[in-house]
Amino acid sequence: MPPPQRTKEIKAKVKLQLPGGQATPAPPVGPALGQHGVNIAQFIQQFNERTRDFQGTTVPVELSVYVDRSFDFILKSPPASVLVRKAVGLAKGAGTPGRESVGTISREQLEQIARTKMKDLNARTLEGAVRQIEGTCRSMGVKVTG
Repeated sequence: MPPPQRTKEIKAKVKLQLPGGQATPAPPVGPALGQHGVNIAQFIQQFNERTRDFQGTTVPVELSVYVDRSFDFILKSPPASVLVRKAVGLAKGAGTPGRESVGTISREQLEQIARTKMKDLNARTLEGAVRQIEGTCRSMGVKVTG
């Protein structure tokens, strides 16, 4: 009978939002990981390699740092607001949502964003996910058509 496998003890969990394929040791990466003794260069190289397809898009990452200073990380889908801005072609949302409209988005674009975000949302159905993304659009001052 093989000995029971021991799992590594987690020292810290670090959550960051970094530009895909363009992470550097400058803040926020360096200070956040340096205080836990993580090899920053190794993390940056692995992160940039795995996010090459998301060039320039903000990508949330959840990093688990272990007692022996090793690490692993999970990539999440980009924030809904970033995906909406990209679909509509905006630099930023409205200053006063509800009074000011900065663009429009179609129902098909919403569904595509919802499919992208589905695994990170707490919606059971695609329709529920679309409604969550609609709420994000409303809070950004983007009108939904269709």
